[in-house]
Amino acid sequence: MTTTTIRSEAATPASDALGIAALPDQPRPAQPSASRPSRQSRPSRSRAPLSVFAGFPRAIWVVFAGTVVNRVGFLVGPFLVFFLGSRGIPSSQTPYVLGALGAGNLVGPAVGGWLADRHSRKLTMLAGLLGTAAAQGALFAAPNVATMALAAIALSATATMVSPAASAILTDDVGPARRREAFALIGWAVNIGTAVAGVLGGYLAAHGYWMLFAIDAGTSLGYAVIVAMLLPADRTRHDASQTPESLTSASQTLAAQSSDSPTSAATPTSSGYGIVFRDRLTRRLLILFAVQLFIYSLTESALPLAIRTDGLSPTVMGLAAAVNAGLVVALQPLATTLVSRFPRTQVFLTGGILTTTGIALTGLAHTPTAYAATVTIWSLGEVIIGGIPASLIANLAPATARGRYQGAFSWAWGVSRFLALAAGTTAFTLISPAFLWWTALLAGTAANIGIMLLSPAIDRRTSAIDEPATR
Repeated sequence: MTTTTIRSEAATPASDALGIAALPDQPRPAQPSASRPSRQSRPSRSRAPLSVFAGFPRAIWVVFAGTVVNRVGFLVGPFLVFFLGSRGIPSSQTPYVLGALGAGNLVGPAVGGWLADRHSRKLTMLAGLLGTAAAQGALFAAPNVATMALAAIALSATATMVSPAASAILTDDVGPARRREAFALIGWAVNIGTAVAGVLGGYLAAHGYWMLFAIDAGTSLGYAVIVAMLLPADRTRHDASQTPESLTSASQTLAAQSSDSPTSAATPTSSGYGIVFRDRLTRRLLILFAVQLFIYSLTESALPLAIRTDGLSPTVMGLAAAVNAGLVVALQPLATTLVSRFPRTQVFLTGGILTTTGIALTGLAHTPTAYAATVTIWSLGEVIIGGIPASLIANLAPATARGRYQGAFSWAWGVSRFLALAAGTTAFTLISPAFLWWTALLAGTAANIGIMLLSPAIDRRTSAIDEPATR
């Protein structure tokens, strides 16, 4: 739960090292107008599962490779609770640092989306990645709870700047008919890296937490190098997106949306987030997505607390992360191929039910095997949903506001993560674990019903650009 066309270039030695050179250069499609979006051909359903990701432009594979590298270093977050314990931070003060980590999510996505639209996708990603590496070092060196909280805010703020710019690149370079697959591909990259991190994390945590921070910072720098070397500057493409023709197309899109968002008064030339939050359908979707993302974020905050409360070692958290990532890595290509044959709303609701149920069942788990079983359930839901929410937001966005729409989606994730890290952990420690897990079950069910009720409006808005799910 990241505006100009990136040009295809000849493979460099660095791209050879990443395996990107083997990918054929893709002709860059013209920037699609908002009123007549381009379509990319969809791979045949009869091909092997991995073929669902074939034919994407080179820039998508650059983001894919960088995401894998970066997520291999996703070590500090899952083990932060255990790190704080090793520094003598009592459980009663843990929510302060976790809440601060969540607070940065309220700033980073909004800044990242605005910078991506206003200035440069590439420079926004570089600023976020370099800032993340610096903040990792600051968090490790922080001497007390107050300085840890400040470093945690900086860490999450810079880290969440990256996603809106990267997502905007996907939206720019992939036609509406294949955006779901593109976002599923990046989700797959996240879990490939996380699978490796899950295997390494428990071992490294047992031998010194400094290694977690060092690898996390190093992989952020590695992603920054990939972006700097392989992703072309996008200023020219961004300037082109602001031509009178593109603004006219965006105006036409907003006019077409008026039947579903009659309160929208934003103009496509607006540089702020009014264009997003005056879109009634998008606003409602973001609220419902935020509820679902809050529940999912409990796997980062409340799940480690539950494991620690049961007296289990950090290696159990590593096992949980490995089970989740391993299932997504193994099943995502196949699932993306299979579920695309069914109506999107049915697919999304099925995945939402599995995710909500699996996470709520954490309250009944007290052994490594039980935790692995609950992780398996919500991981299957994650696989089924893969790519749908972000691609929906992408398809609702005017061409001139893609970064801000993705920034708003990332901001919704940030709000959810903040609440999970702050309110979720507080409810767990001060009220009761059972209260938190029952709340997750009821809230997730309500969100699923809400999305089902909005599905006719979503279909009306996206019918002109979506490839019908059942064809």
